[in-house]
Amino acid sequence: MNDILIITHSQDNACVDTVTAAVRERGGRAIRLDTDRFPTEVRYSGRRGPGPKLREVFGDQRCDLDRTVGIWHRRISFGSMLPNTIAPQVRAACLQESRRAFLGALTAHEGFVLDSETVIRRAESKDLQLRLAEQIGMQIPRTLVSNDPAAVRAFAAECGGNIVTKMQASFAVYEDGKENVVFTNPVSAADLADLDGLKYCPMVFQERVEKALELRVTVVGNRVFAAAIDSQRHARGKADWRRVGAETVDQWQPFDLPQQVEQHVLALADALHLNYGAADFILTPDDRFVFLEINPSGEFFWLDRGPEHPISAAIADVLLGRVPRR
Repeated sequence: MNDILIITHSQDNACVDTVTAAVRERGGRAIRLDTDRFPTEVRYSGRRGPGPKLREVFGDQRCDLDRTVGIWHRRISFGSMLPNTIAPQVRAACLQESRRAFLGALTAHEGFVLDSETVIRRAESKDLQLRLAEQIGMQIPRTLVSNDPAAVRAFAAECGGNIVTKMQASFAVYEDGKENVVFTNPVSAADLADLDGLKYCPMVFQERVEKALELRVTVVGNRVFAAAIDSQRHARGKADWRRVGAETVDQWQPFDLPQQVEQHVLALADALHLNYGAADFILTPDDRFVFLEINPSGEFFWLDRGPEHPISAAIADVLLGRVPRR
């Protein structure tokens, strides 16, 4: 049996099911590991040294790590089911040791991982992404990362006052039980006059690029899937289409990416050692492709529903070794 281990958490979306189905269609067995159930419900044992070797995970199904042909490092949420009654310092130690134990097992894994923790963490560097993209030949927006108000104001002046701001990682702030996602936002003159908050946290500032279309370009191994949306049709989605993401899932259309842009994306994946990545581009009104970023764990479930973007099938092919891997 060709076993594939899918590392995720119990609240993940339907993409785990679609990849699982694609693995089964190809004769493999997909084993799901919800990391939020480790260490409370999922068991792991790893033994080295003289005597029998053991590297085994047991949740709903038993999995021998050393016999898996592929591991999909999808999502992690270790220890979130640990009871809050544990003393805070002890709970923090339990979380840390759980993370180290399991990620240590993955690091020691000699087989294929899509993609390893080390590769993902390196590839998440936005500064590295932009440097490599520019070296490869992609167009990128002028970008500043800073916690210095004077530097931000000078950058805004250089860009004619037309800039946006965002964070280096996607996250949400919770207030009164309500989730407030931090999106990309335009920077106003009033914002530039009041930048005191930067002393607590640096932010990313970019020149605002005019949009004809926004593109999501998904790389799986050596395959590239491109889709486009006219985000400017939506008043709330002009700066960040994710604000109206639920309203636009059916508005994404397949896009015929120019060969040079496709080769640039594959070259970036090569440089970052990624077998999977979801890249965001802007197509400008004068037909320039401007690279924004690539997410090594980016979502794809809404693109995977039609036959034009068989992303789950492509992931299964890479995991099972049916196609070349990076």
